[in-house]
Amino acid sequence: MEIGVPKEIKDREFRVGLSPLSVRASIDRGHQVFVETGAGEGSGFTDTDYQNAGATIVPDAESAWKRELVVKVKEPLAAEYSRMQKGQLLFTYLHLAADRSLTEYLMATDISAIAYETVQLADNRLPLLTPMSIIAGRLSVQFGARFLERQAGGRGVLLGGVPGVPSGKVTILGGGVVGTEAARMAVGMGARVQILEVNVDRLSYLETLFGSRVELLYSSPASIETAVADADLLVGAVLVPGRKAPILVSRDLVRQMRPGAVIVDVAVDQGGCVETVRPTSHSQPTYVEEGVLHYGVPNMPGAVPWTATQALNNSTLPYVLKLADQGLAALDADPALAKGLNVHQGKLVHPDVREVFPDLV
Repeated sequence: MEIGVPKEIKDREFRVGLSPLSVRASIDRGHQVFVETGAGEGSGFTDTDYQNAGATIVPDAESAWKRELVVKVKEPLAAEYSRMQKGQLLFTYLHLAADRSLTEYLMATDISAIAYETVQLADNRLPLLTPMSIIAGRLSVQFGARFLERQAGGRGVLLGGVPGVPSGKVTILGGGVVGTEAARMAVGMGARVQILEVNVDRLSYLETLFGSRVELLYSSPASIETAVADADLLVGAVLVPGRKAPILVSRDLVRQMRPGAVIVDVAVDQGGCVETVRPTSHSQPTYVEEGVLHYGVPNMPGAVPWTATQALNNSTLPYVLKLADQGLAALDADPALAKGLNVHQGKLVHPDVREVFPDLV
């Protein structure tokens, strides 16, 4: 099969769909890989690296897109819509619940779109979302600590504090992968950390990880209100696979936070769990609303592409090879991969996304 790897065009998105090692594995299986020139430079991979792995370097995005299988990192942007072709396989993050226009275009193009974030194992784990969730969770606190600095617009709080001065308080909404990794980083910095989670079993598991170092609270409107109002850094780590994130923090509650506090909503690519959060970009990552600094970059792992590309490829490559070897028949053979199918033959097929856009069904 011919596999195309276009260069990502989202603002400062430096990851790439396939690394040279993944290209080599695909070539060894008898496939052809066409990589747009410069596609891997942001992740530290040169055109020569890809050529040495057996790829054909093509001069433009159109040449990479006109292949049977296109492997990307982020969802296609409007400038890429016209490059998609009927009957094509697209394998990438999609987050369609937060993007009606892309959903409609995929349906109109009659493309088979498989989303990394909805590939789901029998035990409900999301193997292709997890590596980026780990990175995003860790970055949420790294970035939050930076933007709490006065020069960056924050209230001037050092998360770890110093002897005689309290540590900063980090409140995390959601105790899944993102929330766990955010807590891990915040604890390491010496912050006071709270996790609010609605799943009691998950809270019990988190206790085995963190013990008394993290305050674990059952998530309810009352507990959220108390915890958020007192936070120096609020991390939104809510995930409902395939659906928009629920709004847990209202504008009124944001207004109660201290001036210069920071919100990092990792759920922004699924609509966000904070009412006042909107998508931003790596070049303009923050804005102030209700006196609070908001960070809403939907492709956070793009800030560390050398790490993120390799972590992503470690998980996606087995599925890429299945699709290249078998085409759509791979979905029949692999139930987890089948759950990744969002759009097929002009129809919206993923049940959770169908609930978001019932009028498109």
